[in-house]
Amino acid sequence: MEVVLKHNTPLDVCAHAIRTCWQSFDKSDEGGEKDKALIDRVGNKYKHASTLEHLVYSFYIQGISRALLQELARHRIASLSVKSTRYTLKELKKIEPFAKDDYEGASSFIVLTGNEDVDSASIQALNNLQTLLKKGISNDLAKFALPECYKTELTWTINARSLQNFLALRSSKSALWEIRNLAYALYNALPQEHKYLFSDSITDLSE
Repeated sequence: MEVVLKHNTPLDVCAHAIRTCWQSFDKSDEGGEKDKALIDRVGNKYKHASTLEHLVYSFYIQGISRALLQELARHRIASLSVKSTRYTLKELKKIEPFAKDDYEGASSFIVLTGNEDVDSASIQALNNLQTLLKKGISNDLAKFALPECYKTELTWTINARSLQNFLALRSSKSALWEIRNLAYALYNALPQEHKYLFSDSITDLSE
C-alpha cells in the first residue's frame, strides 16, 4: 500500500471562512498560530465542525484490495476516481499462471493476508480469471470473477470533517487490518501543520 498526498487546502482558507462569521479578519495571522488555534477551537472544541469542511485533501492511494475499496464507499462524503478494470485487466493476459505458493509473484496483483490457505485460494482465483481472459472473454464480463483481494488504486478527495470521522472509525482495533493500515498511512501523509486537527481522531498504535 502506498499513499501520496496530491493536494490540500491551506489552513488560512479555513480560518478565513471562520472569520467570515464574525468579520474578524483583522485578527488573522495568515494561517499562523492564531489562525490554527481558531480552527481547532471552533471546529474541534466548540464542535462547529462544518467549518472544517473548507479543508480538503486529495490522496493517491495504490495497492489496496477491492474489499477495502468497498469499505471506502461507506464513507460517502468523499470523491473516488478508481482504476478501471474494464481497461486494465489486459495486464493479466501477458503473464503465465502463478503457482499456488508463488506469493511474491501474485502480490503484484492481489493483497495477501498472511494466511496460507486464504492466499493460495486467492492465487487460484487469480489464475481462474486469467483463464477466462485468455479465452477471449471480454473484460466487462470476466471482471465478475475478480477476487476481492485484487489490487486497485484510486484518487480520493475528502474534507477534514469527514476525514476525522474516517480516522476515528478505521484506526480502531476493531477495524479490518487493511483499512486500519490505510488510516495510519493517510494520517502520516498529511502536512505536519495539519496533523494537530486529527490527533484526537487517530487511535495510538501502541494501544
